[in-house]
Amino acid sequence: MDARRDEELLADHLAGKKGAFDILVQRYADELFAFLHRFVGNAAAADDLVQESFLQVHLAADAFDPQRAFRPWLYTIAANKARDYLRGRGRRLEQPLDARGPDDDGLGPDELVPAAEESSFEQSSAEEVRAAVRSVIAKMPEHLQLILMLGYFQRLPYSDIAEILDIPVGTVKSRLHAAVARFAWMWHKQMRPERQR
Repeated sequence: MDARRDEELLADHLAGKKGAFDILVQRYADELFAFLHRFVGNAAAADDLVQESFLQVHLAADAFDPQRAFRPWLYTIAANKARDYLRGRGRRLEQPLDARGPDDDGLGPDELVPAAEESSFEQSSAEEVRAAVRSVIAKMPEHLQLILMLGYFQRLPYSDIAEILDIPVGTVKSRLHAAVARFAWMWHKQMRPERQR
């Protein structure tokens, strides 16, 4: 395992050192794929977007500010690519928000379900719960979907999310709180539609 920091690897890549960029790709390809798969809901598209993201990193490497961290910059590029893809396709999430990379220890969508509701699903399969969660999240506004994916699924630090979304850390916290509250409200509405009348 190469001990160089991401930023050093990018600098080495810019200096023409062979293999430095490959190490960055190896470090982040699976993690980025899991994030993009959740966001766009399509494995083939996510695979293409991973490649496009790394191509953009390669092309823009000389514009990278070495005082910044590499990971948030990479996620910013990937999130922008995913947004462009979704706009171009005119659609939103189609499938697994629970796609996980081999080293992904983030929370799964079923873990967003409020604890009070868990007992009502003891008879249901885990897949039914995940499908219901995906359905709720797919109906949320894109900015709330994205903050849930970065905060709950990717488990990125608030400071990284702030950099990726170009918003203050306080806004990350309040937006994440709003996203969880919106999810809970929509979850209750979906699971108990008769009480909404």
